[in-house]
Amino acid sequence: MGPVQPEVSISAESPRGGERSEASAVLAGAERGPPGTWRQKCKAYMLALRPWSFSASLTPVALGSALAYRAEGALDPRLLLGSAVTVLAVHGAGNLVNTYYDFSKGIDHKKSDDRTLVDQILEPQDVVRFGVFLYTVGCICAAGLYAVSTLKLEHLALIYFGGLSSSFLYTGGIGFKYVALGDVVILITFGPLAVMFAHAVQVGYLSVSPLLYAVPLALSTEAILHSNNTRDMESDRQAGIVTLAILIGPTFSYILYTMLLFLPYLIFCVLATRYTISMALPLLTIPMAFSLERQFRSQSFNKIPQRTAKLNLLLGLFYVFGITLAPPGALPKL
Repeated sequence: MGPVQPEVSISAESPRGGERSEASAVLAGAERGPPGTWRQKCKAYMLALRPWSFSASLTPVALGSALAYRAEGALDPRLLLGSAVTVLAVHGAGNLVNTYYDFSKGIDHKKSDDRTLVDQILEPQDVVRFGVFLYTVGCICAAGLYAVSTLKLEHLALIYFGGLSSSFLYTGGIGFKYVALGDVVILITFGPLAVMFAHAVQVGYLSVSPLLYAVPLALSTEAILHSNNTRDMESDRQAGIVTLAILIGPTFSYILYTMLLFLPYLIFCVLATRYTISMALPLLTIPMAFSLERQFRSQSFNKIPQRTAKLNLLLGLFYVFGITLAPPGALPKL
């Protein structure tokens, strides 16, 4: 539910070129005048939301719902849709909070990938208003989920506001991102918390099993953020940010990224050999993982967070399919 973000800002050789040209195109379009004003502004808002990162929130919702289906034998599509919209709204708002605070703290500049505010594509108050709107949408959807689900109000509120707080505090308030704690926030929010939220609203109670099944997806999601932070290492250091990538350095950052990429496959191999062959489906994405490892090792960071997010989406979908296709009772605690 929180942001996410995964947090995705990008840097490297000249990796920002693609997004920079996109931002420039939006800005150029806005300067053409009234005929395209509303259309260009919508494009600017979409750019600020970073929709390519939404796999980090959609796949946990799908996973939690699939776990609920396997456990209960039924799935309420209203709760599935409501959970997805709720998590997406909070994730999008978190991305906007990140844009606002990075700009206000002087971290974003003309060479940054996120130049929504730097290039004056949007004004800071536009980003603030849109963020408030998305948080409001998330709260309304959460209220709707409570009306339909049998989950206790205190349990739903605990998970939802935990995710909402994480999405804001990632860069706002405490600013976990700036003190090397952003990885922890993302690992928890876009893994156990989001999966548990989607599972709980379906089944009506809290369970430990979704936390365990969330681990492979959480590791894959953390790989998105870590690839981004490794690529931004120098610019972040100059801006006074302390990230995990800066603390451990390039060599150990590569080792960590490789572990985040391939540990999920080890888990899937264990599940496939000990419980059901359907859990081998995510292994179909291994070639993409090897391609990303080679790119990271060569320090060619152009678009690597986006490519890692694509792997995260496909791995998550195959994971969901594997759980859905598993025979009843084949998987532990389900």
